[in-house]
Order: sequence, then C-alpha cells, then structure tokens
Amino acid sequence: MRTIHTLKELRAVLQGYRQQEKRIGLVPTMGNLHEGHLALVGYARQAADVVVTSIFVNPMQFGANEDLDSYPRTLQEDQDKLQAAGNTLIFAPAPDDVYPDGLANQTQVVVPDVSDGYCGASRPGHFEGVATVVTMLFNMIQPDLAVFGEKDFQQLAVIRKLTRDLFIPVEIIGAPTVRDDDGLAKSSRNGYLSSDERSRAPVIHQTLQRTAEALMEGATDYAELEQQALAALTRAGLRPDYFNIANSLTLKPARAEDTQLTILAAAFLGTTRLIDNVSIQR
Repeated sequence: MRTIHTLKELRAVLQGYRQQEKRIGLVPTMGNLHEGHLALVGYARQAADVVVTSIFVNPMQFGANEDLDSYPRTLQEDQDKLQAAGNTLIFAPAPDDVYPDGLANQTQVVVPDVSDGYCGASRPGHFEGVATVVTMLFNMIQPDLAVFGEKDFQQLAVIRKLTRDLFIPVEIIGAPTVRDDDGLAKSSRNGYLSSDERSRAPVIHQTLQRTAEALMEGATDYAELEQQALAALTRAGLRPDYFNIANSLTLKPARAEDTQLTILAAAFLGTTRLIDNVSIQR
C-alpha cells in the first residue's frame, strides 16, 4: 500500500493502473478510521481492482462551533488499518493544496432539495462542503465507483443527486451501516462519549427499531410516532435534534401511500451529536 500527498503523484500512479485497464474505486473519509470505514473498503475491493481511500479533514463541512480543530488526525493508525484491510492507495492531501485560494474564494457545489432539512437544517453549509469536496475528489481521482455508508443517509442522497445532475460517470454504492453489538452505529464521534453517555447511546437505534416495527404493523400516524420517539429519547437523557419518517427516495415527509420509508434521527449526548437511520419497505 502507498500513501500519496500530492495530486501530481496521484494522477501519475492512477494513470499506470488505467493503462492496465484496472477498475478504480474510491472511499472518501476524514480519517480516524473505524470498522465502518474498513467495511466500505471491503465493498470497494469487491467491485474494483484498485481502492483509493482519501483521508482529508474537510474544513468546508464544519460549521462555527463544530469540532474541526479537535477532530482526531490519526494518519499512522489509519495507514495500519488500511494496510490490513487490503487498501491500495491512500490519498492524504494538505488543506492548502485542496483549497489554495482559501475557503472564501472556493467554488462551491450546492445540491438543492435533498440538502434541506434534517442535518442540512441543523448544520447550515455542511452539505455544500460535502458536495464540493466530493466533486473535487471525483475530478482528482476519476474513479469508476465510490462507496459511501448508509449511516449518513442524507449525505448519500446528496451524493447520488449531484452525481446524477452533473453527469459524473461514477457509480455510487451505498454500504449498510456497521454497528456495535448493542446496535450503536459505528462513528468517529463515538470516541467523544463518556462511559455513561456510551451506555445510553444505543437508545437511538432501539427507538428507530420500535418505530420501524410500528410502521411494519401498519401504523400511519407518522406525527404521533415521531412525537413518541422524541419523548423516548428525551427520557433517556438525550437531547433530540430531529426524528422524522421520510420517503426513502425523496426524503420528503412520508405519506400514507409511501412504501419505501426511512426513519432518520439525530440527537446529542452531552456535546456529541449522533445520527442514525433505519429503512423499511412495506
């Protein structure tokens, strides 16, 4: 496995693989890797000959008072994990190389509609940062496919729309959420939780599961189900951000006739914001 820091070197290496007609897969990350990220690498290995994992803590997707400065930079540990996972290349550029003119002067990619609501409402500008850096990575690496986790369901919807709308020839693969034994979705931010907070965190997935069961049993009073879920999270000591039942394809509020549903949730434990979702078809 090889770690590359400059675009010039990356393109030279990838050109060699393309001449060999190798299929190239991309796994975009911000580093501080866990089992969820490594599962994405596994999916990419199944679909591609060469797997490029990018490690870049993207300042554009962090808002004011978010954890950009404290976000863990763990390149050596990440390299060891990716080596064991069978990754081919790491692309770890410096912020000044990605944004040489600074964030204020950077062209941005805005994906309307699916960026609205949920995390888009709670974190203004977040999805503009995600969409911009992913578009840049697509242009820098020019992969045949890219793998994103379904845990960030709204983000996956944003990436799919921008790829479709801008006619970017990259196949987008959504990989299932990886969870701990108690149901908590794997996340880099789980490391911020105290032991007490960690013990309470699984209530998010438990509440999603109960709501999904009610929907499968035929419940259609979505507003009531959402209020019940918010109350359950609050009783468990969390501070809910949102809990919504949506159409899986459009992310619009679900209607009684919708058959593909996704329940999206975000809540704070202390200062740590956790997200999760469950999708069903009925």
